[in-house]
Amino acid sequence: MLKFETITARAAPMPLINIDTDMIIPKQFLKTIKRTGLGKNLFHEMRFDLNDKEIPDFILNKTPYRNSKIIIAGENFGCGSSREHAPWALVDFGIKVIIAPSFADIFYNNCFKNSILPVILPASEVDELLKIAQDQNNSITVDLAKQEVIANNKTFNFTIDSFKKHCLIEGLDDIGLTLQLENKIKNYETNRQNLTPWLFKSNNPN
Repeated sequence: MLKFETITARAAPMPLINIDTDMIIPKQFLKTIKRTGLGKNLFHEMRFDLNDKEIPDFILNKTPYRNSKIIIAGENFGCGSSREHAPWALVDFGIKVIIAPSFADIFYNNCFKNSILPVILPASEVDELLKIAQDQNNSITVDLAKQEVIANNKTFNFTIDSFKKHCLIEGLDDIGLTLQLENKIKNYETNRQNLTPWLFKSNNPN
């Protein structure tokens, strides 16, 4: 997993509540188990019409929001089903940070396993950032180490679980955390084989 670094980027305003995982990545795109290639289908039913032509009014179809790395949205972002394809699609599109007043629990936790920082701020502060983001030339900085969002020379402080913060900064998902104990795991396996060698004997007569 990639390490999370301080980001300064253009933010896309999406002032909607209850943006669910089916809106983020519709069910017809869940056939793959790969984490790549889903970005083109992100918000598919909002980005494209029935003929797969771009809907000009959708924020991520507008220049220069196409290259946004930050989304600012309403409360309960990521509700609905628990599909991990939702953060996969966001990452593949290039989204690094989502700022909202609240998130669905499963989606929130999945973000940390996929190099996305979900930032929770009070609704009044999110509304302020939404107004800033409406300027197409906006530039917002998100500093995870300092737990700050900086926009228009104003700082918005956010809280985050210290362990989740550590994992994002170090680029550690569940596999990465396990591999930190690789030597201990190998020592255990060696000791176990020495103590109970009969458990490791092959049943193959050849």
